[in-house]
Parts: sequence; C-alpha cells; structure tokens
Amino acid sequence: MGDAAEPVRFHHAEHGTGRPVLVLHGGGVDHREAEACFDPALDRPGLRRLYPDLPGSGRTPAPDGLRSADDVVDALLSWADAVVDRQRYLLVGHSAGAYLARGMASRRPERVAGLALVCPLLADVRDVPAHRVLVPAPEPIGDDDFRDYFVVHTRAMLDRYERYVAPGAALQDAAAEARIGERWLLTEGPAYPGPTLVVAGRLDSTVGYAAAVDLLGVHPRASLAVVDGAGHALPHERPEVLGALLGEWLERVQATQRAVPGGGPQGG
Repeated sequence: MGDAAEPVRFHHAEHGTGRPVLVLHGGGVDHREAEACFDPALDRPGLRRLYPDLPGSGRTPAPDGLRSADDVVDALLSWADAVVDRQRYLLVGHSAGAYLARGMASRRPERVAGLALVCPLLADVRDVPAHRVLVPAPEPIGDDDFRDYFVVHTRAMLDRYERYVAPGAALQDAAAEARIGERWLLTEGPAYPGPTLVVAGRLDSTVGYAAAVDLLGVHPRASLAVVDGAGHALPHERPEVLGALLGEWLERVQATQRAVPGGGPQGG
C-alpha cells in the first residue's frame, strides 16, 4: 500500500459460519446496501458472509497513504488474510466493489473459490445508455439521486433507497474518494479462471452492460446474465433473479470443489 505503516482498519458486518463470502459494496454507499441486497440470497448453511465498509466509506477510514485503487486492493487482500485465515473464500462485488473484487481475484486466484460480479464497473465501460425510467411513479418521488439510480420508481424502492443507500452516502470521505479516484485504474493482471458469474442490468445508465458482456470472452468459466427490468440498482429491483443466479453460481463452486483435488480454480 501507499503507507505500510498505517494499515486500513476495516469495519465489517458478519453473519453465519462456514466458507467465507466477502461482499464488496459500490461507490458512494457503505456495507448496508450490499448486506440488504445480497444476504437474503447468501443466507444459507455453510456460508460466513462478511460485508466490509470500503476505505473512506461507512466506518472504515482511508489513511492518507491510500492513493490508488491498487492500494485499496492491497488493503482488501491484507484484510481478507486476517479475517479468513487460510480458508479459500468467495468474492462478490457490486459496481465499484465488483471492480475491486475482480482485482483481488486476479492477484490471488489460489485464494478465491468463486467470483460474482454484479453491474460491474470496468476500465473499458462503453455504450452506456441514457437513463430511462421503466416503472414511473404517478408523481415524482424521492430526490434526484434516487431517481437517477433506480429505474423502478415505487414506494418500495424508495424505502430501500432511504434505508440502505442514503445513510451510507452521508458518511463518505469526499477527500479520500477524490484522492483515490485520481488513480482508479487497476494494474492489469490475468483473468480469474474459476467459477464466475457476471450480471448486468439492461437499463444500467451508470456502467451499461456492453463491457460486462465482453467478460464472457475473458473469464473461461463465466456465466453471463443481462437482466431486463433493471438498471444499476439491479440488486434492489430484481432480487429474485439475482438470488437464482447466485444460487446457480454457488452450485458451480461446490461442484468444482468436489471435482478438483485441493479445490483450486480451474480454467477449463
């Protein structure tokens, strides 16, 4: 990291016991959004779910030495080593969290049992569609941030935004975000070869879906779903679809562990 003398002190929420699942939230929020969106699907026997606040978010500070996305990945890898000991873990990320998870899996593929990328931010984002509301409210609801994030404008979605998104947004360290954002491109490494899931929202006006589709040709064991009726807030708007896709991914991870001695990631 940029300042090895000042390690990042991660705050995280944790549920369950068993194989660790590290779930990384996106930018501008904290662990509460990822916890609310992913834990219903991951709450099953044998999974220990960990939801960290990323540096500069929630209750995790971002030391001055943290100055790039590479530094953040280094910090996350050190945190993972500390909280999971020698166990191999699953990695799940939404948006910017998916970008960081992909970097972690690239650097330490032998430690990662499976990788799930939801509405991933990528270095080569392209062809991002204009924002389009699929389900409008009878009259405008919420603030501009809600209306620009969600494509389903219902009272239920507004409640989720106000409970799980807005509180984390209020805790962001803007100075740290700007400092790290100046060097947000990760150093390229080999693509993770193990069981991978890529999920994109057809109406995602933040990162689009075109670059996510390209990952099918990059990760040799990737499944891809482009989900209609959802934008960048897909985990809120289509939870039943996301839950089914995560369930299938978990089955592939388990099958790989049974088939491969030592459970190492396989490219074929």
